[in-house]
Amino acid sequence: VSRIMARVIGIGSAANASQTIYDPTCGSGSLLLKAHDEAKGATGHDLALYGQEMDNATKALARMNMILHDCPTAEIWQDNTLSTPHFKDAKTGQLKTFDFAVANPPFSTKAWSNGFDPANDLFKRFAFGIPPQKNGDYAFLLHILASLKSNGKGAVILPHGVLFRGGAEAAIRREIVSRGYIKAIIGLPANLFYGTGIPACIIVLDKENANARKGIFMIDASKAFIKDGNKNRLRAQDIHKIVDAFTRLAEIPRYSRMVSLTEISDAKNDFNLNLPRYIDSTEPEDLQDIDGHLRGGIPNRDIDALENFWQVFPAVRATLFKKADRPGYTQLRVPIGEVKAAIFGHAEFTAYNESATRFFKKWRTDSVPRLRGIAKGGKPKALIETLSEDLLATFEKARLLDAYDVYQHLMDYWAMTMQDDVYMIVSDGWREAAKPRLIIEDKEKKTKEKPDFTVGKMKYKAELIPTALVIARYFAAEQVAIEKLEAEVAASEQALEEMAEEHGGEDGLLEAAKNDKDKFTKVSVAARLKEIKSDHDGADRSDGSDERAALENYLVLLEKAAATSAKVSDAQEALLLKVAAQYGKLTEDEIKTLVVDDKWLATLAAAVQGELDRVSQTLTGRIRQLAERYATPLPQLTGEVATLAARVDEHLKKMGAVWK
Repeated sequence: VSRIMARVIGIGSAANASQTIYDPTCGSGSLLLKAHDEAKGATGHDLALYGQEMDNATKALARMNMILHDCPTAEIWQDNTLSTPHFKDAKTGQLKTFDFAVANPPFSTKAWSNGFDPANDLFKRFAFGIPPQKNGDYAFLLHILASLKSNGKGAVILPHGVLFRGGAEAAIRREIVSRGYIKAIIGLPANLFYGTGIPACIIVLDKENANARKGIFMIDASKAFIKDGNKNRLRAQDIHKIVDAFTRLAEIPRYSRMVSLTEISDAKNDFNLNLPRYIDSTEPEDLQDIDGHLRGGIPNRDIDALENFWQVFPAVRATLFKKADRPGYTQLRVPIGEVKAAIFGHAEFTAYNESATRFFKKWRTDSVPRLRGIAKGGKPKALIETLSEDLLATFEKARLLDAYDVYQHLMDYWAMTMQDDVYMIVSDGWREAAKPRLIIEDKEKKTKEKPDFTVGKMKYKAELIPTALVIARYFAAEQVAIEKLEAEVAASEQALEEMAEEHGGEDGLLEAAKNDKDKFTKVSVAARLKEIKSDHDGADRSDGSDERAALENYLVLLEKAAATSAKVSDAQEALLLKVAAQYGKLTEDEIKTLVVDDKWLATLAAAVQGELDRVSQTLTGRIRQLAERYATPLPQLTGEVATLAARVDEHLKKMGAVWK
């Protein structure tokens, strides 16, 4: 959320280093630091930071954070912001004003007016009205407005209630909206912040050209999140989509729109800013068609609702559907079970798949030089910023794919794997980073690190280049041979299981060969075989020859499985020794190929293919659902019921039962 706030106040376009950032409820200083980093990263300007915090221990933590994050000149003060604001203009004694403000004040605090008289406020903060005595949300909002310069910008996190509550808050809201101070409202998911599960919103304030403002840009991002333990969390794609929509003022169905002040001030809304009044974010209802259930046929409206697919695959629609026996309805041309094959095998779908794959190939071509060019002392944050923005821009042109979903795959992989890889490379260089790490075991640790391979008594972890990649590129034949041996072991074990299942039960040929744990082992089978070997040979079951033959066959299979398993172990050990030696032979160019092509880009290519598969699965799944829903009309069901009822009656008559 702090990243969103830093970006929507436009701090990335700060004009000079003399500009200021203010947080009246700064806590540990995270919002200030994020805004500072955003400005410095985008413009190079080191903006001055000002913060006030009521709790002394938290203020000390904020001060420490400022020092640790290279902002030692930040001014952090401990006191009550509302009753005793610290930052004042030296000449007038009024509140000091700032260029930018960010804040996450305590929600709906009841003691906000302790220590001062709001009606006679020395700083004239409540000219628009005095907030309710037991709810201080608007007190903080008005304080921030008063603390902004005439062209200042701010972002405040507040509970959703500030958008629609009545009474004194409604009067204050009317005044703020009428003056054009609110530039945007961003609705956030519920259960996002620790300490409260209620939904919140970001109020974006902008005094610059407020008089000329004709509307408020609204974003309902309440459904854009993932579960993270018992809380919700915004993903990288959610943050990016919010910022993009705000920056471009993009009107996206069920997500964002510009709402005119005329609409807001209309009598039916009366300055109520509750987002559902202006943005209907609910998904369209999947309606059941009564006539379709009664007479069969898929309603045309359901097929038309897939128009975004038909724009890309116009001929697929004609392949799958034909007109029904009455207007407004459609029937499948192909059996339900063949829908998927008909879509996947169609030339239009193949062409679409190839065109979407070309987008990734283009991004890959552009990105390979950047990735192979990573060097000691490089900037990982700048790298992922460039890579991710290029990927997003590339896939914005891809039809049916959500570019933000593709972007999220890269950001997830960066967080999970790629980030660590890049930091190792910029710290140590390609050759050093590629060397397997010797595991130094700590006997006091309860959990031991699992090695990737062992040389003698030395255990190693291959972090940058997994052993599987080295094997796939340099020792594929050896791996195939091992897999063949493993298949032989699996076949022998399956045969053993089948024999045990067939002959291991009560009175079975192998029953007596079980050990005291009711298991078959080489020792128990050999012991039973030895026990009956003294018996004379014969042709019938009574002389034990069948049992002996079964035991001998079982023992042969056991020995074969054990011998093959030993070969597998020997082959794997020999392969890992070759792999260990290969790490030392790799050139820097070979290392880059293994990491960039075989590891990073191969993983991302698979993720993009997964998105393409999801497109086809979505279309296939919906068509199957509709076809199955209306496959059996009511007359057919009634006829089947009548047929079955007649059969039941016939059986009852045969049994002499009369029930009607």
